[in-house]
Amino acid sequence: MRITFFGATKEVTGSKFLLEYNSKKILVECGLFQGRRKESERANLNFPFEPKSIDLLLLSHAHIDHSGNIPNLVKQGFNSEIISTYATMDLLVPMLLDSAHIHEKDIEYLNKKNKNPENKQPLYTVDDAEKSFKYFKGVNYYNQISIDKDLKVTFIDAGHILGSSQIIFEKNGKKLLFTGDLGRKHLPIIRNPDMVKDVDVVITESTYGDRLHSDIKESREKLKKVIEQVKLKKGNLIVPAFSVGRAQELIYDLFMLREEGYDHGMKIFVDSPLTVNITKIFENHPECYDKDMVTLFNSRKDPFNFENLFYIENVEESKKLNSMKESKIIISASGMCEAGRILHHLKNNIENPDNTILITGFMASNTLGRKIVEKQEKVKIFGEEYRLKAEVVVMNEYSAHADRNDLLNHIKSVDPKKEIYLVHGEENQIESFKIALKENGYENVIVPSKGDSFDIF
Repeated sequence: MRITFFGATKEVTGSKFLLEYNSKKILVECGLFQGRRKESERANLNFPFEPKSIDLLLLSHAHIDHSGNIPNLVKQGFNSEIISTYATMDLLVPMLLDSAHIHEKDIEYLNKKNKNPENKQPLYTVDDAEKSFKYFKGVNYYNQISIDKDLKVTFIDAGHILGSSQIIFEKNGKKLLFTGDLGRKHLPIIRNPDMVKDVDVVITESTYGDRLHSDIKESREKLKKVIEQVKLKKGNLIVPAFSVGRAQELIYDLFMLREEGYDHGMKIFVDSPLTVNITKIFENHPECYDKDMVTLFNSRKDPFNFENLFYIENVEESKKLNSMKESKIIISASGMCEAGRILHHLKNNIENPDNTILITGFMASNTLGRKIVEKQEKVKIFGEEYRLKAEVVVMNEYSAHADRNDLLNHIKSVDPKKEIYLVHGEENQIESFKIALKENGYENVIVPSKGDSFDIF
């Protein structure tokens, strides 16, 4: 079995890994590269392999940096099964439709602005996204499936987002574990990551390989303090949040604060049609819930619906939020501030020091979200320059990624007999985690570059 690393190498976007075995070509992940516009366009449009040559696509989870280039893959000739858990499959439909809509609208805006007679075309359209859905195939956690007579695949829980999975490949008694994006223990709503033994080779993410998160149990109290500060300033709290996972965790904690007797004192608006649709899908997949979430639903309490929580779907309602004088909380997508309605809310709030921007997740290099985290004096939104005067608060407690200790503990549990490959992390994070692994006795740690190939077993 041979693997070639085509994405998420010394970076955290554009995941693509090609396994070749007995003349079969198995693609693991098909993510969008996110970053500078021209670089992203080039990376996303041009596959480093022939799409129609791929026999099978396996997905660990639905985040766009792992799945967002599927419609383009199909558009360029791929016509085989796309296998994931059922929850991931359900999430992919609204997420890829939303991604396609954003591509269409972005190009429409740029063409109008540039007045270019040779109009640019979107990477893919809504129609392209819809054409990819016929290839989706859902599987249950822990049900082993056969790729051929010698190669078996099993999806186990990664504890990252709804439906997320680690993927185990088994061939003649040997095991390859692909962690996908690994979650943390005690995240709200979903179960903890599964541990697996007797593995030969591991391909692991390393997003936070150089740092530790604060205890997830502290997140609710810190969120309350942020809200109190915003109320004192009579400003707005703007929260960029990934539509899958982060948004639901925030809503869950806001609900639990109410349950504990806390009055938010502000209306809460979830302004993202995608987040609204995703939240409905969460309600349809109790097989992914942890014990606390099961208990809540059994007691007929719905943490996704409570007083003063409003879901905004149409554009006109979204626009009205910016003319509202009263303080409010706005949760909107996209998480890295690269597209979607969050850009409009940032544009309207970023220059007011009474407002707060709450960052709750990892921001990739060169994204608007990273520039806000770095508190750059000026940032560009829709091509226009804005001064960053709003307060910026970063809460990594909400990260759905394993931190350095979580990753180390996972590797120790797996205790691979052969190589460990580090992906899905920026160079500093990967190198730091590589040192930590070596300090713990793991010598055969490999950091692949884009295009590198290795014989696994």
